[in-house]
This record gives sequence, structure tokens and C-alpha cells, in this order.
Amino acid sequence: MLEHWTKGRPERGARVSITIDLTGKAALVTGSGAGIGAEVAVWLARAGAAVAVNDVRAEKAHEVISRITAEGGRAVPVIFNCRDDAQIEQMVGAAVDQLGGLDIAVNNIGMTAGYAQGPFGTIPAESWRGIVDQNLILTALCGQAEARVMQAQGRGGVIVNVSSGETTRPSPYMAAYGAAKAAINHLTSTMAVELGPSGIRVVAIAPGTTLTEVVRAVFDDAGVEAIRQSHPLRVMTEPEELARLSVFLVSDLARCITGQLILADAGAHLSRSRPANAPGPAAKESG
Repeated sequence: MLEHWTKGRPERGARVSITIDLTGKAALVTGSGAGIGAEVAVWLARAGAAVAVNDVRAEKAHEVISRITAEGGRAVPVIFNCRDDAQIEQMVGAAVDQLGGLDIAVNNIGMTAGYAQGPFGTIPAESWRGIVDQNLILTALCGQAEARVMQAQGRGGVIVNVSSGETTRPSPYMAAYGAAKAAINHLTSTMAVELGPSGIRVVAIAPGTTLTEVVRAVFDDAGVEAIRQSHPLRVMTEPEELARLSVFLVSDLARCITGQLILADAGAHLSRSRPANAPGPAAKESG
């Protein structure tokens, strides 16, 4: 909504307000029981979307649903383990059954849990394969299932893939994770080209190291400060900032944006590399 708009330019002192209204839209957010995914789910609901909250941990999903319903929004649980290929299709189907369709999908799951990280020369083959599977392949399979639904509906849609700022610069101790997430950037552009004729936009967002509960638990104060000082803005990314960005990107305000990687990293990509004294954690959420 634009107020006091005249030909060419707004009147002096005129206010410009923009309203994002996702009322009537059905959204699915994977891995949304905590961290970035939880905030994305909450903010999509605040904008009016009905949201399917996915997590393998039922109690975490219901905590987020409680936040949404307490604010007057609508949310439903889809409790599935996306590391199981068969459950991905079931998850999307359950979201569609409960919400009556699918217009927005945010593929947030990305992890290194259970796999060794460290100097490039020490990462074992099992870790390379596991991290690629839990990031690139998991995102691709979720995207396939979501796109099939959107194409069948015939009304377009938006898919957001959560990548990482670690794809934009050297990331000591995180070679496998950074490479897997970088592949998601390429996947996003390819999906955008193939799905565009169906009216489906595909974008990727790249958080910097984000202050989720997991990151706060892994890094000590010195590690957090080293990362903060490496950013031109001297701040860390907060989950809420990624959520607000996601709401904009899935709205009609961004209807001509597709195939792009959107950075929200406090300028971390302008640094030469991730601080060597702040190695990546052994278990890390998206971003």
C-alpha cells in the first residue's frame, strides 16, 4: 500500500508504507522446531500464512505451533524425519492434506550432526558423503516433492532454500559443509530456470553465522566475538532477521526475484575468510 503517491514522486513529508499479506497462502517450513526455521514459521504466520511446522522432535514443533496460535495464527504439525527419503514425500503430503495446498516452501534443514569436521586433510569419506546427503540431497528431494505439488495445483508458488554465508568465502574447518551448501546455490538457479514456466520462483538465502541456541551452546564468548569482529557491521545475524527476509522474498513484493542467492551475513562475505580461531561446530543448523 502506497500513501499520498503523486505522479513522479511522493509529496514532501508523505509516508510510504508497505503491507505484506500472505492470507490464504499455505506454507511448509522444514526443520522449524528451533532456530532459523522456527522464526521463519512464526513470521510467515504473522503475515497471514497457514504454516506446516516440520521437525522430527514433536515437542519442539508443538512449541512453535503454540507461539503461532497464541498470536492468532494457524499452524499444523508435520512430524517427519527428512533424513529418511520416504518420509520427505509423506511430510509434504501431510502438509498439503492439512492446509489444503502448498504455496510457499522453505527448505531450512542443513546440518553436520554426527560427522567429523576439521582441517581439510582430516575429513573422512564418511563425513563428506553424510554432509552432502544431509544438505544438498535433502534439499533437492524436498524441492522435488514441493515442486510437484505446486505444478499440479497450477497456481505457482515460491521455494526458498536456506544456504550459508560459508559458500561465499574460504571457511577453514568447514570444507565439506561449505561445499555442500555451495551446491545448493547452483541447484537453486537451476530449479528457477526449470520451474519458472510453471510460475514457481526459487531463491536461496545465505545467513552468516547465526546466533541460534545451537551456535550459542557451541561457541564460547571469544569465538563469537572473533566472528563478530570479522564482519564489517560488527554484528551477528539473528534468526529473526532471516525470518523477515524470507517473508519479503515469498511475497509479491519480490515477484520478479528468482534464481538468486540473497546474503544476510552482516557483510561476512567481504572478509577474506572465516576466522581460524572460530572453527565450525560439530553440529550446526542451517547458516
